[in-house]
Amino acid sequence: MDAQDLAQLGDKEFEQLLTSNIHPPTRDARTWAAIIHPDNLPRARKILTHVHERTASVLRRRKTEREEFRVECFARGDAGKHEWFATRADFESLRRRTANFHQRVQRAITELGQEQRNVNRTQSHTAGQQSRETLRELAVAVQRHQDVHAREGGGADQTDHELWQHLDRLTVPTGPGQHPTTLRTMLGVYWTDPQPLGDTPEHPAPAERAVPSGTAARPGVPQARRADERGDPAARALPLDPSG
Repeated sequence: MDAQDLAQLGDKEFEQLLTSNIHPPTRDARTWAAIIHPDNLPRARKILTHVHERTASVLRRRKTEREEFRVECFARGDAGKHEWFATRADFESLRRRTANFHQRVQRAITELGQEQRNVNRTQSHTAGQQSRETLRELAVAVQRHQDVHAREGGGADQTDHELWQHLDRLTVPTGPGQHPTTLRTMLGVYWTDPQPLGDTPEHPAPAERAVPSGTAARPGVPQARRADERGDPAARALPLDPSG
């Protein structure tokens, strides 16, 4: 059964399939993979938590009932005591089976919780990468806007300057130490414009940008440029980190 098939099951069928696969030595690998799929994982955790609460309630109720039965039996003298001891083995056997199942459910809940944390980390990392790429595109657009004014000699007003200043104010974490690095430095060292102004007929092509030796070009991935091309002293001090 795959994740999509599992998602179509009602809660009762889902629970039956889930509880029959909570014990690692006897579980079906394909079914468990469907259970921990991100689309089914929250539901599996919710259902298994209810199962855990239900079995805990059963254990408590049986313990209370057993104690009440003991008091009743002992109150009837030897005949009652004989009845209580005669039922003890069956009660203990049932209690152990229920307790073992309860513990397996608890371990499975812990396992599903770890799987959920893994999913959360993956989703957070993906969202962070998407946000970083969006910020890169925005920084490139602001830089293009500033370059147009510089090349055409047009007058810049206060709003233009306020926009450009964000390249020096906003930072992103970079490198193993996650040091804050300004967007302008990122543009000078790590990020490049995939279509600089010189690539369009309206603007002459600038001098060829240098790519660090040993850096292989990858299709669709902008290559890093030398920091000193933009005259940014702070950028020169940063090591090239293509993962930025």
